[in-house]
Amino acid sequence: MIKAIEKYPVISLIILVLLMLLVHLDVPNLTIMEARNFISAREMVQDNNWLLTTLNGEARYQKPPLPTWLTAISGILFGINSLFALRLPAALMVLFLGIFIYFFSSELKLSKGQSFRNSLIVVTSFYVIGILNEAPWDIFAHGFMMVGLFYLFQFFSKNEQLWKNAFIAAFFVGFSILSKGPVSLFALFLPFIIAYGISYKFKNFKQKVAPFLAFILLFIAIGTWWFIYVRLADPKAFLAIAARETGNWSSYNVKPFYYYWSFFIQSGLWTIPAFIGLLYPYIIKRVENKKAYQFTFLWTIIAVVLLSVIPEKKARYLMPVLIPLALNTGFYIQYLIKSFSKITNKKETIPVYFNFGLIAAIGVSFPVILYFILKKDIQLYLYNYISTSVVLLVIGVLMFKYLVAKNLKNVFYLSILLMASILVFAIPISKIFNKNENYNALNNLHKLENSNHLTTFSIGEITPEMLWDYNGKIKNIYENDIVIFPLQDQFGLLVSPGDIKRVVIDLKQDYNYKLIATYNANVGSKQKDRLIREYYIISKK
Repeated sequence: MIKAIEKYPVISLIILVLLMLLVHLDVPNLTIMEARNFISAREMVQDNNWLLTTLNGEARYQKPPLPTWLTAISGILFGINSLFALRLPAALMVLFLGIFIYFFSSELKLSKGQSFRNSLIVVTSFYVIGILNEAPWDIFAHGFMMVGLFYLFQFFSKNEQLWKNAFIAAFFVGFSILSKGPVSLFALFLPFIIAYGISYKFKNFKQKVAPFLAFILLFIAIGTWWFIYVRLADPKAFLAIAARETGNWSSYNVKPFYYYWSFFIQSGLWTIPAFIGLLYPYIIKRVENKKAYQFTFLWTIIAVVLLSVIPEKKARYLMPVLIPLALNTGFYIQYLIKSFSKITNKKETIPVYFNFGLIAAIGVSFPVILYFILKKDIQLYLYNYISTSVVLLVIGVLMFKYLVAKNLKNVFYLSILLMASILVFAIPISKIFNKNENYNALNNLHKLENSNHLTTFSIGEITPEMLWDYNGKIKNIYENDIVIFPLQDQFGLLVSPGDIKRVVIDLKQDYNYKLIATYNANVGSKQKDRLIREYYIISKK
């Protein structure tokens, strides 16, 4: 079975990623960042405005448009209000990334098996999957950048097809900038250049100067044309947004320099192997391709150092580091597959037994853990419970069996299978946590609006999740501590609970107001005030 999987690595990778990510793509609850992005895509289609991106009708130039374009096109094809449709491009980008990790590994002159396993490590890393919901535009920036670096590696390492590799690399690096600005230049591109220069040197670079300069000019042109267009088309909004975004880099969410230095934990399943793979003096003696290992090690460490220099820090900004980290971890996994059966030193074996034994234990204990999670709701999810429990139990038992036999290749692939099985079988069970008896979708408001011929406004901004559900635009009439009343004799007003007091004095002068309903977008039992709004009908006296 494993021989067949390794014989056709790209096909195997495609099947795995599609099963992991697409089967239940529409099940996870919408996140705030998804809501912002998907609203922009929806408004792009509904307003037929493909260049000046908006959110609730207001300028949204913080994010370049390429991911929004791709998401909007998917929405046109499969449904503009379908979470599956709008999440599909980002999920496919994970697959795209995995495939090019395989190709890149091959360029490093790694074996077919190691290259394949590198691709599996990256697509099963915790934050590579998690980023799809938390900040889906990031995967486009870093996925496109990885493709660009694949062709740039060929450009530096070979003396043929220089112009072809330079132009293709430029297009994908430009696409990365057009996805999320220059973030991947700093997180992946620059560390790659430095690491390559140290490990491989820039040999025969004189004959490459002209195509390299063309590469730089072309990716700058591709990556920046939209920013130039928006600057000219809507200068006031562009400059205001640019000033705010620039200021955030130095004043918003500031963390200490060492904040990122637990970065390997974000690889999830691969936390311990990733950490050990970074023990340079230990690993360099045990790998065959020492230059390639040095390169991936430096690429990873330099990326973390450069990101640590930036004052603004968020956990998700580390996601690109998981790309070179996966390549680096692959060297340690390859060493274990080839040599673990011969290792007798407990200092070497204990971390392996602990890491993969823990994964196996999760599989074996999952039926019990899941039973206590479900409790009285088990009948509602009986099929999912039985299927998940059986599959994970079998995988866990097999992992223990092969771990005892020191067959690390089988243990590795079973770890991948366990991860995939959780995503395929267990994800629907996550709906058990959607237990808010007071849930009242803002989409229900349209019936009230239509029956009373109302236009709805808001006091303060409506949160993106609620705005997504509403499927329309809601104008904020509270600006600079002043209520700007609409001209209608009667209109609807959404306010945060208790905030009606902010404008009640103004209302009493000329208006009557009546509380009609409370809309609550909290899907779970934990109540967030920002997802609750009271709805008033306001009418002139």
